[in-house]
Amino acid sequence: MNKISYAVKVDPRLINKVKEYCIGHGLKQGFFVEKALREKLEKEELKEDLLDFKDLHSQEDNAISFEAYLKKRTG
Repeated sequence: MNKISYAVKVDPRLINKVKEYCIGHGLKQGFFVEKALREKLEKEELKEDLLDFKDLHSQEDNAISFEAYLKKRTG
């Protein structure tokens, strides 16, 4: 997979903690930070999905099945 650099300003104390953690656990910092960003995005997306579910749950009685939806789309 191709990778690119992504520069952001971060508190030096946090950077030092990340460095120490990675050294102590035998991890590469890039791997650790990429994994942390991915996990945070997934968590935020899940929150959004749950809020959508909460907001749309009341409309569930009006919903059609996925199969019926596909039939309408494909004719």
